[in-house]
Amino acid sequence: MPVVSAMPDLALPLLALLAVACAGVVVLWRRSRRLAASLDQAESALDDIALRGVAPGLMPREHFERQLDAYSNDHVAFGVLCLDLDNLGFVNAAYGHGCGDAVIASAARRLARALPPHAAATRLGGDEFAVALCGTRDDAHRTALALRAALGRPHLIDGHELCVDVSIGIALHPQHGAGAQLVQFAGAARRAIKLAGGAAHAEFEASMGVDLRERAERVAALRGAVQRGELTLVYQPKIDARSLQITAAEALLRWNHGSRGVVAPATFIPEAERHGLIGAIGRWVIEEACRQAGAWRERGMRIRVAVNISGAQLRQDDLVTHLEACLRRHRIPPSRFTCEITESVAMEDTSVTRAAFERLRQAGVHVSIDDFGTGFSSLASLRRLPAAELKIDRSFVTDLASSEEARSIVRSIVQMARALEIRVVAEGV
Repeated sequence: MPVVSAMPDLALPLLALLAVACAGVVVLWRRSRRLAASLDQAESALDDIALRGVAPGLMPREHFERQLDAYSNDHVAFGVLCLDLDNLGFVNAAYGHGCGDAVIASAARRLARALPPHAAATRLGGDEFAVALCGTRDDAHRTALALRAALGRPHLIDGHELCVDVSIGIALHPQHGAGAQLVQFAGAARRAIKLAGGAAHAEFEASMGVDLRERAERVAALRGAVQRGELTLVYQPKIDARSLQITAAEALLRWNHGSRGVVAPATFIPEAERHGLIGAIGRWVIEEACRQAGAWRERGMRIRVAVNISGAQLRQDDLVTHLEACLRRHRIPPSRFTCEITESVAMEDTSVTRAAFERLRQAGVHVSIDDFGTGFSSLASLRRLPAAELKIDRSFVTDLASSEEARSIVRSIVQMARALEIRVVAEGV
């Protein structure tokens, strides 16, 4: 029969193909084993190179974490220090990232040399390091002081003496936890130090972890605050001292948080600037203030409206373009709109700041220097700005009745403003 007679003819070729396939599988399996071994060796070599590239004496992070677990399992008292170099951004901006990397390497070498006996250290990433050492709380604090002194000395890089400070957070076992959790808590303490100005060390407190979680949750909620309609403006009137008539209104931003109620701008505006959210919020404020000013004009109320402009907004290329579009859309004359800019931002003598002020001048809007008296303005510097108004800081106005120094400062500000023919506003009356 045809089918039966064909089977012997096909069997041999099929067996040969099967044998070749099996041999190929064996070869591929052996090659994959050799490739995996080579990759392991390469990764180990890269770890060694990366470690040597930072400083001898520092260990890979995986080894460091295993050391923490060993300390924890042995139930010994030990501490973890998290270090972060301050002012490194300034070094990068002034001398380039190559110098910044050299400062990190120099700091790593000093860290390795300054470690007490039997201490372990690793680089967490960037300019952050961690140290684990057996001992008491006093031992951890003494080590923090020693490391600050060692790393805080000037670093000689390409002929430049570059200085960076150090912020150090401390977490202890068993008081604060065990294992890698201590790195997290020491990092929280370090971040608290950085927010307070840096160049110090501090021990972890429970409130630090809570504050960080609350801040993270607040930033996450702030990202959608505009879309959810949670932002509102309230208006503080400006009253003419002679006529006692309302001549202007300053728009003040408020955030109606879904669960926390009203959040003050002093709390969330710095976070918005830090996390790149100020652009969307600032555009919403300008749009809403123009909308309200247009509604007032339709009712016959010719009131000048003022909004606060942050330093981050002032550096945005589209600030004036957006402002002009909003003014046209709501039929507001530019001369009836005021941008309030703090004295510290206004006195930044940078090309970006000067260009922003020039664009505001060309747009025809009024510029008000806010919180005046708290910085270092001079008559010469004010003459370069297109300012139409100075706002005396509230602290001086509050102390007028009781402080001769406050009265002298206010008197000087008024005289300076008169010389420049600039309007004066007193805050906090």
